[in-house]
Amino acid sequence: MGKEIERKFLVKDNSFIQMTTELLHICQTYISDKPEATVRIRVCDDHAWITVKGKNDGAVRDEWEYAIPVNDAMEMAERLAGGWNIDKTRYVVIYEGARWEVDVFHGRHDGLVLAEIELSSASDSFVLPPFIGDEVTGDPRYYNSVLAAHKQL
Repeated sequence: MGKEIERKFLVKDNSFIQMTTELLHICQTYISDKPEATVRIRVCDDHAWITVKGKNDGAVRDEWEYAIPVNDAMEMAERLAGGWNIDKTRYVVIYEGARWEVDVFHGRHDGLVLAEIELSSASDSFVLPPFIGDEVTGDPRYYNSVLAAHKQL
């Protein structure tokens, strides 16, 4: 069993763009959006994964993630979830030795920009990049599973 330890922040400006080292396109949907057990299907460029996550305990939660064929991900999204409901561009930024993932959402979440940092321990320290705004770790309004609920793109 894996653990996901991440902190999430709003982004206050687009200075992250000039710091980007990698750019990815992501579509995802949820087979289950229950807080106790979310099941996500994600396609990132030409790779796909199924991810099962447990309930958050602050910045920590259980996580299991497995690579799957892209065709299987496409079929699961259509047959089990009615299509994709999150569309975003991920900008990867390395700042002060830490990897930040900045997600720029499209479609009905256009204008929402969130940054995440994954940690090896909840007590890890890190330096905030200049584009970071308010912390929203643990705020369910910013969980992808909540953003994905109800409407498809």
